[in-house]
Amino acid sequence: MSREHAPLRWGILSTADIARRKVLPAMLRAEGVEVVAVASRQAQAARDMAAEFGLARAWGSYEELIADPGVEVIYNPLPNDLHVPWTLAAARAGKHVLCEKPMSLDAAELEALREVCGRVHLREAFMVEFHPQWTRLRELVAAGEIGEPITAHVQFSYFNADPANIRNQARSGGGALYDIGCYAVFAAEWCFGAQPRRVIASFDRDPAFGTDRHVSGLLDFGAGRSLGFTVSTQSARRQSLSLVGSRGSLRMPLPFNALPEVPCVLELQGEAQDAPTRRIELPAVDQYGLQAEAFVRQIRSGPPGAACLEQAMARMRVLDALRRSESSGRFETP
Repeated sequence: MSREHAPLRWGILSTADIARRKVLPAMLRAEGVEVVAVASRQAQAARDMAAEFGLARAWGSYEELIADPGVEVIYNPLPNDLHVPWTLAAARAGKHVLCEKPMSLDAAELEALREVCGRVHLREAFMVEFHPQWTRLRELVAAGEIGEPITAHVQFSYFNADPANIRNQARSGGGALYDIGCYAVFAAEWCFGAQPRRVIASFDRDPAFGTDRHVSGLLDFGAGRSLGFTVSTQSARRQSLSLVGSRGSLRMPLPFNALPEVPCVLELQGEAQDAPTRRIELPAVDQYGLQAEAFVRQIRSGPPGAACLEQAMARMRVLDALRRSESSGRFETP
């Protein structure tokens, strides 16, 4: 088989939990994907993960994986503060990079990637955009099923008070806004097809960790359109998305952590409060596998460009503005 049609060879940059539990198993089943190597700063951890998943090579440093001539694509699930440095290093070595979200700690940090975005493909890993339930939501809105979208709300929470967990370490980019608030920003962009004009949020910080454990915010799109959200790392596990329009509403009960073996449901309701709810069932899919396949298609579709980087920067500017509002107490412009 020629390299033009052969699967792209991937390397996993660290043995992070998300890679081991969700992304790597999905990649191994995805079309056009061949995972050949993993790296860790602890060589034994890399060897253990390679043995567990049948990978050909295990490297005891990130540098060795990036230098591996048999790797064409890097998946970067490192802590948030390491996303840009190692994405840049991999890209300079000629590797395409799928980087976990959020792609940086602020929009300014992403500027460093402009150097390489014309040479390799880069993408921020929002796996949800490839799930059929999100595609179907956008189709229903475009078809006028709920009229003009007016208000949306995102709830996303879980409980994690482990001081050793990276989500509770402020220096590494932990906290609710970075970890799961980025999904609310994605949802707003998806539902309204635009970036907000102004945003504001309230923060409650853990006194020991210094991370934001509860964040509630508002994204204002003008003309009465808005998305409100609440995210928390120290609340009961919940998630949902609701979108209310001028003639109906949509609800997505499991918008972000859709299970690969369970069909998803969209709930569509008409204008009247007592209108019957129409349940739209979507097939069970593995959104992480779909994400990997989509990135392969992107790489093969043409030369690299800055579009994905610009999209990541737009989302990051919204997160930056929400963080500024914590200090200012005012609406901030992304």
